[in-house]
Amino acid sequence: MPAIVGVAQVITLGSSSVFHIGDVYKIMPFSSAKTFSGAGSFNTGDSLQLQNNVSSTNTHDSDVYDQGIALNA
Repeated sequence: MPAIVGVAQVITLGSSSVFHIGDVYKIMPFSSAKTFSGAGSFNTGDSLQLQNNVSSTNTHDSDVYDQGIALNA
């Protein structure tokens, strides 16, 4: 069902952002990224004390492609 939307002010959008108001059939990303991180990488806060005595991050990716974005236009 269609919607009537009032004023929408967009200050900024990132390079692969999606701004959506109302009905939509399909939303697809135009970029992708892969992040490798070890133990304790994304911890935030005050006075953190971490003990990662033996830690390794496996970055080997044998399948080369994870999710294709070639036809997302």
